[in-house]
Amino acid sequence: MLPRRSFLKLGAAASLAAVPGVTARLVAADQPAFTPVAFAVVGDTHYFADKDDPTSLQPVSRDTTAALVAQLNRLPGSELPAALGGGKVLALSQVIHVGDCIDSGDKNGAVIAKMQATEWKEWQADYGLDGKDGRLKYPTYEIHGNHDGPHGKGLVLDGIIARNKQRKDLKAVSPNGLHYAWVVNGVHFINLGITVGQVKAVTRKRRYDPMDSLEFLIDYLAKHVGSSGAPVVISHHVDFARYALPVADDIVLKNEWDYADVQAFHDALKPYRIAGIFYGHTHVRAVFAWRGPKPDPVVAGKSLPVGIPTFNTDNAAHFGGPTQAFLYVEVHAEDILVRELATKDAWKTSAWTELSWRLPHYTG
Repeated sequence: MLPRRSFLKLGAAASLAAVPGVTARLVAADQPAFTPVAFAVVGDTHYFADKDDPTSLQPVSRDTTAALVAQLNRLPGSELPAALGGGKVLALSQVIHVGDCIDSGDKNGAVIAKMQATEWKEWQADYGLDGKDGRLKYPTYEIHGNHDGPHGKGLVLDGIIARNKQRKDLKAVSPNGLHYAWVVNGVHFINLGITVGQVKAVTRKRRYDPMDSLEFLIDYLAKHVGSSGAPVVISHHVDFARYALPVADDIVLKNEWDYADVQAFHDALKPYRIAGIFYGHTHVRAVFAWRGPKPDPVVAGKSLPVGIPTFNTDNAAHFGGPTQAFLYVEVHAEDILVRELATKDAWKTSAWTELSWRLPHYTG
């Protein structure tokens, strides 16, 4: 297991300029060309209510979260630097939120309950559901993180289940109503919650309840993707690289993700075309090609090993400081292109990170 600080240092350095040389798929004359699917990935917004007035957000949290939504709204059509390939940001099909929507969902108490209600209410008012009922102009697809509810219950999880009942474009929803999938231009998107698990044969307790997300993933891929070769995008909250190797039984419960579930997650993806995996949680950006239990860091100036394109997005609107970032993503027919927009002053200003990542889809 990689220690948290060592992994975060690896992640902070794991950067590579756009990878050239990806061969485009030959398209038959009677088939339309693949239209790229563009979207943004945000995470760890941590909406935080004022403890002295739990009916309102803490001022820094309110300002930062509102500024992020405004930044997302003006993103399409904005110019990309020549160093990142130039051109303009495409119209966004959606925003994916990879968890920790609010800050207080992992705590208890009378005041905390009021804070949770305020945080979730304000998050919903900002992000809405379909791009028409909130301040954000695009549909939002969220998952829960450890600050939303680490043990499979809570206000945010109930809220996501309720929102899934209102979404009109879903391809499938898990039996518990929490995990779900949808399709945009032939690309399958699957939201899997806090972690992916659990392996039924491994009966030990998990630190975070994965709420049968592994079962939903396996079933969805078999029924709806099969041998089609359609691209798949996976989102969850917790990072897995630190938890991929076996550890002693007296340590495993301290880990946020059981190593048996990490391995089963990777095994479940092997037969399919995976365009990318996205998650948050670490508050640090990291990029690597996942080939199994041990990650391969992306090293500047060196070619990428073949593996699943994996992207750990930074915190996007955390009240703890002014430095934030989110990812702008384009899924193409044969590869995925990812760029990062960052701020040092809580979205008063922003700039594109001077790196981009273009990785071929993983095809087993």
